[in-house]
Parts: sequence; structure tokens; C-alpha cells
Amino acid sequence: MFYERGASWWWVALGPAAAGAMVVIQIWSGAPVSFVVPAIFLVLVSSFVGLQVKAARIHVSVELTPEALRQGTETILVREIVKVYPEPEHHEASGKELARWQSARALGELTGVPRHRIGIGLKLTGDRTAQAWARRHRQLRAALTPLVQERVEPAGSDVPDDAGDDRFDDGPLP
Repeated sequence: MFYERGASWWWVALGPAAAGAMVVIQIWSGAPVSFVVPAIFLVLVSSFVGLQVKAARIHVSVELTPEALRQGTETILVREIVKVYPEPEHHEASGKELARWQSARALGELTGVPRHRIGIGLKLTGDRTAQAWARRHRQLRAALTPLVQERVEPAGSDVPDDAGDDRFDDGPLP
């Protein structure tokens, strides 16, 4: 339903680009062309960037299926999600008052919402709150919200969005 891979393997092309730049510099400078230094750049840059891409593909990938939401290496079942909070009025960097869920734990094994990703507030079973996150956060929210609503609110019911805590209320007492 939704997938972000975390990073692209195209970044590894920086290794050959660095090696090519070294060869071009040698040619333009008039020095004899040696392929030892460009080969070292090729191996070092490609290895380092490849390691970073592999880590991002493990720890910063997002996948949503009808049954589960995976954020990095952590997976939660969609049935554990009670509510998807609306988008916040203020961003974390604004310095203004934040929604309560914006200080909740981010899903995944990282200490917070990864860079260049936006958090999505989730109310979980057991009165827990967490943040899902994605680069394309609006698309994740659009895919996740109907999954939660169709499970929490039966089709055709007139349950208001904020009635999550009152759903066991049997009505007024006689």
C-alpha cells in the first residue's frame, strides 16, 4: 500500500565519479596519469557510500501493508493503531506550542524521526502514543487513515472522530 526504500543505490556512483574526477584533474594538470590514486578513491568512496545506503535501506525504510506498518526494523500491527492524529498546526522547528504526539517516541530503532522525514501521530492500544514517519508523509497518512478508520469505525456508523475514548459508553443512565 505504501513503500519507501530509505536510500537509492545510485549514490554509490559517487565512487566512480570521484575516480573519474581524479583522472580528469591529472590530465588537465599535465601530470602523468596514474590510476593508483583514482582506484583508491573508487574503492574508498564506493565502500563508504555503499555502507551508508545499506544502513538507510534497513533503518529508514517504510512499508505499509493491510496488516502491518514497518518503520526501519520495527513492525507494528495495524490493529494496534486506534487513531491517526491530524497534521499538527506547528512544525517542531517553529518554536510554537506542539501537539502532544509530536514529543512521542518515534517508531523504529532510531532515537527520533529521521532527518528529512515528517512525523505522523498515532494513538496505539494500551493508551500509548507514537510517531510514524516518512518522506512522503501525506501519502502514508492517506494510505494509513482509511485502514484504521474502517477497523475502528464500522461502516455507516455516526461515531465522531474524537469519540475514541467514549466508544464503550452505553448511553445515559436511567
